[in-house]
Amino acid sequence: MAPRANWKGYLRLSLVSCPVALYPATSDAEKITFNQINRKTGHRIKYLKVDAETGDEVDADDIMKGYKVDTDTYIEIGKDDLEGIALESTRTIDIDEFVPKSEIDPRYLIRPYYLTPDGKVGHDAYAVIRETIRSMNMVAIGRLVLTNREHIIALEPLDKGLMGTLLRYPYEVRDQGEYFDDIRDVKITKDMLDLAKHIVQQKTADFEPGKFEDRYETALTELINQKRNGRTIAAKPRPRGDNVVDLMDALKRSLAGERKGAAPPKAAKGKRRKTAPGQKEMLLPIAGSGSAAKDQAKKPGKSTGRQRKAG
Repeated sequence: MAPRANWKGYLRLSLVSCPVALYPATSDAEKITFNQINRKTGHRIKYLKVDAETGDEVDADDIMKGYKVDTDTYIEIGKDDLEGIALESTRTIDIDEFVPKSEIDPRYLIRPYYLTPDGKVGHDAYAVIRETIRSMNMVAIGRLVLTNREHIIALEPLDKGLMGTLLRYPYEVRDQGEYFDDIRDVKITKDMLDLAKHIVQQKTADFEPGKFEDRYETALTELINQKRNGRTIAAKPRPRGDNVVDLMDALKRSLAGERKGAAPPKAAKGKRRKTAPGQKEMLLPIAGSGSAAKDQAKKPGKSTGRQRKAG
């Protein structure tokens, strides 16, 4: 089932506009998640919204927003107050300017979205805006409102559509000087740099996300399967870093190790590891075969279906 649009409105470049829909470009739905349960009863934990002073549960209709001024004082902000300051970008993405993509600091990137035409009309205007951005090799900067807040969004062509990436505001990006000012200036010799470059060359590859494996997700799957079959997994020793005394010697040994373990060029291409959707298949039913296993699987509460939530 296709995901529901996070936002619907209009994309506008000057007097050219078209109806569009915004969809999340990424998903965590395939990741294993856990529920909190009562150790004594095995029941799920339920959270209630209660008054901090009286301890009484509060109905949703009686809950409003408040800005804390001091310890016991809040400025109440109601729904009507927020609607009174609603911005035009609530329903429109206005393209304000075009900038080179190389000028966008990666620290300002938040998350990607897909922006598509909404409905049968507006495809022509959408294509004009998309191809204009593509032909100029630029990124369009606009504004839109999500969850009552205005965000900056960078739009760029992606195949037949547009990808929009939310951007942070300057006050959300911390000053690197607070962290880097105390780093000592170290003189690196040419020999050390040459050795390090050789290590990089040995590890150089094409960017292929398909060969990445979420090893923690795989370990969780193994753990769940083992527990479903009544077995436990012994804790693995944690890796520890060696204290480097001679940096030049460490670089030489690293380079020798990379050369020894280097795979033939292109050997890994075409044999990609399974990504998260494929890992879903590794959640196996309870081990066993024959009628006994089938009878066990039919018992109430013994689910043998594949599921992502554990607990």
